[in-house]
Amino acid sequence: MKKILISAVFILTIAGVRAQGYSQAVGLRAAWISPGLEYRYYTGDKHSLRALLSFRDRGVQIHALTEFYQYDLFPFSEQLVFFYGAGLHAGVETWNEPVDEDNLHKVESKSSFLTGLDGLVGVEYVFYEAPVAVGLEIKPFFDIFGRNGFDVRVFDFALTVKYLF
Repeated sequence: MKKILISAVFILTIAGVRAQGYSQAVGLRAAWISPGLEYRYYTGDKHSLRALLSFRDRGVQIHALTEFYQYDLFPFSEQLVFFYGAGLHAGVETWNEPVDEDNLHKVESKSSFLTGLDGLVGVEYVFYEAPVAVGLEIKPFFDIFGRNGFDVRVFDFALTVKYLF
């Protein structure tokens, strides 16, 4: 009886969340180059603002992105959404640099401020049964300032999982 009651409460909660829609999301970005945590605020059905805290090159970056959505682009599923956007990032990166002094080989840790621009293209599957979205995205970016000066990275692929509320 206890399991049935818990299951009923869970199903009603999911149904209530689905009926209310959503205006925000929090999630994880699993990527090889810049994994992180994200927060989205949906300003409408076709636009959102994203704040991303990513970890790259032994440092931390903050990204601010604006995203646009296109529904019904894929005729086989209305739950599959195409999105694109752009934004800015800033943060720090840290690296080890070998230094030879007085016939001694040692390593110094150095850090640098970095800033740059981001692009974004992806698809996202929104589950209507639960307040969850799963997506694949590519976020090419270039650093204007940083360790290497002007640095371009095109293939920053990621799998994202978000809780919608």
